[in-house]
Amino acid sequence: MTKKELIDKLNELRSLSAENEVVEFKEAKNSYDFSKLGKYFSALCNEANLKNADCAWLVFGIKDKGHTIVGSKFRRNRADLDNLKGEIAGKTTNRITFVEIYELNLPDGRVVMFQIPTAPKGIPIAFAGHYYGRDGEDLSPLNLEEIERIRRQPTSEDWSSIICPDAAIDDLDPAAMVKARENFKSKFTDKAAELDSWDDITFLNKAKIAIKGKITRTAIILLGREESEHFISPAEAKIRWLLKDSKGNNKDYHIESCPMLLAIDKIYAKIRNLKYWYIKDGTLFPDEVDQYEPFVIREAINNCIAHQDYTKGGSY
Repeated sequence: MTKKELIDKLNELRSLSAENEVVEFKEAKNSYDFSKLGKYFSALCNEANLKNADCAWLVFGIKDKGHTIVGSKFRRNRADLDNLKGEIAGKTTNRITFVEIYELNLPDGRVVMFQIPTAPKGIPIAFAGHYYGRDGEDLSPLNLEEIERIRRQPTSEDWSSIICPDAAIDDLDPAAMVKARENFKSKFTDKAAELDSWDDITFLNKAKIAIKGKITRTAIILLGREESEHFISPAEAKIRWLLKDSKGNNKDYHIESCPMLLAIDKIYAKIRNLKYWYIKDGTLFPDEVDQYEPFVIREAINNCIAHQDYTKGGSY
């Protein structure tokens, strides 16, 4: 965050009439107890999860009452401040630590802003083996109902169905759309007659790769123009074909990006499916046979696209 963004965020937090479950102010004029800091970290993580907040904030150098700036000398050395990330991680669930620690040197004094992540779905965050939360402004153990409420949360979501808010129909490849319509007709022959009367948005809705006319990540991956891949960043949609020699060294390569619906045929064309002669019993006339069934190759490519964990930012 830029200095201006930090100042704007600080002013936003200070404008609150009182602290809430995801914001905590501490004077910390000279130092602050590490154990108590860790407890607040756990509490704010968990409360951010329960309140569906993007993150929580712990701010040093601000009075609890009135939110006036008093300045803090807590770990003035930047290296010591950064070391706090590892110290906290060493005592928390799954080594979760601060998103970032910011310093603001303002005319009224130095302010330290700790950006605290939201506890992941299904995983309450403990510090030194204990779960903490907030009762209003008070630090307290996270009660059993809240622990179970977090644990019952679904730990996964349908990544592919998420809407790309800035994407539009023009971000889809026209040739891929034609191909998609052909495939849809082939699969759903009973709808072939009416399909020609559907506009593109209606077709995408019917094919369940758009939601109420909104473009999903699935639509971008399968039908998006090559330059539309940025809509799913940091994930990527690329197929890499490699040709290796007998020693495993790369000899050639080819990369295809969106739209994956068209990339499948392009990659399939690069795969060498050698032919050989096969003589059946009882005949002298050989049949010409592919080394691999084309269906098997296409199925493997399709599975790479359909079952890829795009959240890992990998490739196939």
